[in-house]
Amino acid sequence: MVVEIVEPNTCIRGCCRSDSIPLHLPPSSYSLSHPIARGAESVVYEAILDGKKVAVKKPMLSTSEDIDKFHKELQMLCKLDHLGVAKLVAAHAKPVNYMFFFIYYESGNLADKLHVEEWNPSFDEVLRISIQLAKALQYLHNLGIIHRDVKPANILLDENLLPHLADFGLAEYKKDLKQVSVENWRSSGKPTGGFHKKKMVGTLIYMAPEILKREMHSEKSDAYSFGITINELLTGVVPYTNLRAEVQAHTVLEMNYSEQKLTAAIVSEGLRPALANLDSGAPTGLQHLIQRCWDANPQNRPSFDDIILELGHVRKCRKTVEEKKKAVVEPSIPLGDENSSSLRNYQASINWFTKGENFSKSSCIAADSCVRIWHDPLTDPSAYHPVLSWGSFATCGRRETMEDTHFLMPRMRSEDIHVFGIFDGHRACTRNGDSETFKLLKRSLQVTTTIWLIPLTTSHAGAAAAEFSARALPGFLQILVSTKRFLPLYCSSDIFSLYFVNHIFIHLGAFCSPSDALLEAFVKTDVAFREELDNHRKPKGVIQKDWHPGCTAIAALIVRNKLFVANAGDCRAMLCRASCAHSLSKDHVASCLDERERIIRTGGQVTWVVDTWRVGPAALQVTRSIGDGDLKPSVTAEPEITETILSVEDEYLVLASDGLWDVMSEAEVVNIMKDTVKEAGMCSKRLATEAAGRGSRDNITVIVVFLRPVSTAERIY
Repeated sequence: MVVEIVEPNTCIRGCCRSDSIPLHLPPSSYSLSHPIARGAESVVYEAILDGKKVAVKKPMLSTSEDIDKFHKELQMLCKLDHLGVAKLVAAHAKPVNYMFFFIYYESGNLADKLHVEEWNPSFDEVLRISIQLAKALQYLHNLGIIHRDVKPANILLDENLLPHLADFGLAEYKKDLKQVSVENWRSSGKPTGGFHKKKMVGTLIYMAPEILKREMHSEKSDAYSFGITINELLTGVVPYTNLRAEVQAHTVLEMNYSEQKLTAAIVSEGLRPALANLDSGAPTGLQHLIQRCWDANPQNRPSFDDIILELGHVRKCRKTVEEKKKAVVEPSIPLGDENSSSLRNYQASINWFTKGENFSKSSCIAADSCVRIWHDPLTDPSAYHPVLSWGSFATCGRRETMEDTHFLMPRMRSEDIHVFGIFDGHRACTRNGDSETFKLLKRSLQVTTTIWLIPLTTSHAGAAAAEFSARALPGFLQILVSTKRFLPLYCSSDIFSLYFVNHIFIHLGAFCSPSDALLEAFVKTDVAFREELDNHRKPKGVIQKDWHPGCTAIAALIVRNKLFVANAGDCRAMLCRASCAHSLSKDHVASCLDERERIIRTGGQVTWVVDTWRVGPAALQVTRSIGDGDLKPSVTAEPEITETILSVEDEYLVLASDGLWDVMSEAEVVNIMKDTVKEAGMCSKRLATEAAGRGSRDNITVIVVFLRPVSTAERIY
């Protein structure tokens, strides 16, 4: 980007100067477009400068003090030149328009990436971001500059997802910092999104305890904010909440903490965000580093010289571990050792999300190579067209492990096609094996007539089918709805990419309807999961015939003005039409006579156990599911599918796992939605937390999809 520098290249006051950055621009050299971010003290616009896209920060200057701050920030930015700092390319430092021109970073800021796009970075990406951000702060501190507002919203990501620290409105040279007293605190720079908002918590959650006590900033204050930020990058949730979506998180903070209460808890009680656990991929060394960064005593926090050394050590150790993994064959479990802890560890070590992800990626590749027109000659172009907004919330509830998973796939290859799904896993590895469950229940009946849930040793393996399906089923569905014709996929024992490279052919005589697509996606996912499970048993000597994880599943496919719901199990969907609840699915459980008779017709066994009917030796309560290979074909993966034509009367769709429906009726859901802020994510959370408050003993996952425009501020009493 080349913009001619006109001498004298200074601001109007003459206090700012640069040899490489133009400080006054002719109006013809730039044009502002639309706002892309708004803060308390500035607005950021997308713009064009000399034919190149840039980001323009336009501060709100209403007093002479504001103008002084602009010149102070400009002086600082003209001196900064580091890969990890957002690069200033030009400025307009004369009346009436005071502006900063920065490189435009395509991937936006880290806060939006985590909490709007719900990005889940790999651990290597976390390390790469952490190291570059640490080097940027080390560079600033070596220049004597303290940033004072390190947080994800001020970290911009380029197209390679590398971080660039931005927003130097609060940055100060250490030599200029003075002890801030209670009297002059209000007149000093206020953190963006912080104390000046009456009830909304902003950068307060990134502030070090000494700053909250009105003490002087130091390099160690930046280290504290760095630790909070890196932990947030690992967990994906907003500090002091368990939520990914920032708008919901602020609401939760408002309800649970006032500004004063949260400040007191951080300063006096040592409150900190939930530390990233090993499941997130964070090694012990990085956990310890984060804890040192947010230590209450600034003297105990590491400098950025030390932080960079420790992060380098973590990266080196990870590289060594990865190299060793490549050299080691996957563990083999001998016959007869099914009940050992090593088997449970082996089961838990399989990343079923990754297995399903491989399926999804391969299906997308195949779909991209096919015709992507799903033509329905019966569709009336003048028909009602719903306007969607969506959100979700999931919680473990009272369970120790999370076996629910879900996916949101709006605008699937078309503006008119949307799909959402929930999967509820079951049958984790148990000490006795699932085949013993029925025997244990019968044995308990001989002792007492009151039967409680039998305590079984569980692991994350119970979520295996759900995790796999949440990635694989959308992949199958994409290819099935992306082609004019139905594509029968033939499975092999090879990896999934070979399914689509070597085993696809077009059946010219069969047209793929949305219902057909849903049915095939369920069945193919079931077959693929059971084959993948077998692939981990046979070639590697892993033999555990009693481990047959499964999951119930529900998916909603919206195609223009038609809603298709496919259900297998006891998740449930409902539609609110004209303020009344309408069921879109029914539970597939052994207590249902039709399902019980179907099980018996297909050769299955149904037995009365404790207080209800159950299927087979595993004593499974549901009669349709993905997985549960030992109970096939009786426990089928074929879903029941309903079709609904949407109209202007339709308000919203609710999908939820049985953790919600166990304690709440559809009518109660409608009543709760009436007095909840009309934002889909917040509605999902309200329903889930209400179910937990009513005593639900299961995992709870809720998806809410509004089918017409709503105001997020709307409340109906």
